[in-house]
Amino acid sequence: MNGQDFILPENVNGIHIHFVGIKGTGMAALVEILYERGAHITGSDVSERFYTDEILEKHSIKALPFSEENITDDIKFVVYSSAYSKENNPDLIAATRKGIPLLLYSEALGELSRTCYSVGICGVHGKTTTTGLTGTILKNLDLSSQVLAGSIISSFGDSCTMTSRNVKAESPKYFVAETCEYQRHFMAFHPNKIVLTSVESDHQDYYPTYQDIRNAFVDYICLLPQNGQLFYCADDEGAAETAGIAKSKRPDIQVIPYGEKAQGEYKLEFGEVKGGRHNFSIPSIADFAISVPGDHNVRNACAAIAVCCELLKTEGEKPLDHIKQIQEALLSFAGGKRRSEIVGQAVTPTGNKVIFVDDYGHHPTAIKTTLAGYRDFYKGFMIVVDFMSHTYTRTAALLEEFAGSFADADVVIINKIYGSAREDGSKASVTGEILAEHAKKYHKNVIYAGEFDEAAKIGQDILKKKPQQGYSEGYLFVTMGAGDNWKVGSSILKAFESGQEVH
Repeated sequence: MNGQDFILPENVNGIHIHFVGIKGTGMAALVEILYERGAHITGSDVSERFYTDEILEKHSIKALPFSEENITDDIKFVVYSSAYSKENNPDLIAATRKGIPLLLYSEALGELSRTCYSVGICGVHGKTTTTGLTGTILKNLDLSSQVLAGSIISSFGDSCTMTSRNVKAESPKYFVAETCEYQRHFMAFHPNKIVLTSVESDHQDYYPTYQDIRNAFVDYICLLPQNGQLFYCADDEGAAETAGIAKSKRPDIQVIPYGEKAQGEYKLEFGEVKGGRHNFSIPSIADFAISVPGDHNVRNACAAIAVCCELLKTEGEKPLDHIKQIQEALLSFAGGKRRSEIVGQAVTPTGNKVIFVDDYGHHPTAIKTTLAGYRDFYKGFMIVVDFMSHTYTRTAALLEEFAGSFADADVVIINKIYGSAREDGSKASVTGEILAEHAKKYHKNVIYAGEFDEAAKIGQDILKKKPQQGYSEGYLFVTMGAGDNWKVGSSILKAFESGQEVH
């Protein structure tokens, strides 16, 4: 039995749902949503502590070790992460034997979306931040809404989810969720509106060609109901092409562009970066500013404004009557965990100021745009990047793009590749060392440090030296990637705080 055999009831109050792989970011966010709606939650996972443990503990939920004993007779549904197999996981084996319905995370999210007027936010880049910005605005507008993001969002109260104060009964009127393209997971979602931030080649293990991933987005857009709305970034070539193909297949869909190249209501004009704010304007609406770096985040903010304005229109409200609330919400947004997250600051023994930032960027385009944003936002700082590439297939397919993506960094440290469980690294055609050698063709200061302790020692030695001329503010030390190389920055930060050398 699986998620296609039943519909999750709209009212889950008092229903016992068990989560297998409960510490996953999306899973923990779904736990929060269902907990808010009154479900009784249990779950299992590995013993290693993750940041999502804090989310679960807020709701007095403790992850149990995997065991068939977890599957008690009162459990009505089991939700599981795609990281676990029905053939090998003891919880899933026991649930199957007892005939308890099983849903993948994506199926459960889809069932949840069926119960509300839902907005799916998708794209190769920017979907987490766009979801966080949209939720932050909706929170300030106080529309009856729940929002699920793929990371902890500080303006959600350090949570992956936001539930507005005026949500009545068991479910909100509007549900906004980050939806994932990998393995076409988003095809289980039931969208009334879709935001498309970007489309380009990625997840090469599942989508060997650009056309493959583009077609998946087209199919997702075609899930929209009659006259459903698609918001797409006109500045992204892939998103614009995808929107055009979807429109040719579904002429009834309302296609709404946003961005600098957009024509219409949500045309964007970039302003200056000053005083920790990135100013911009949507001339048909108002002037705005965000306090996170990068032109890409201005575009994400533009998408969030567009969605929220259209939701206000759905409510019979005039968006121009709510400009101040939108402006205040945008300024209150401080990013998400591992999304340009400032993890700490230190002063070295030699008197250099260092800001430590961690970012999830793991695609060449994301690396390039994020570093360009830092260069603009953190003027006067010398930028040192420690990068760990994620998956051998992505690194091999985009080797030269990765190698040339660090132009706005002053020093680049490259770690070994963070492989996927689906890959055999011993048979890979590329390594972190090969990536570093290719990067040296484009950048004059690239260092390969396969292991984290080596990278931390190199990083600490660099930060103790006086910054190059022209960098009067100090250093920005960035750990970047979808792996766990955030430990490099954390190790250096702790060493400076304790006055010790990295061990």
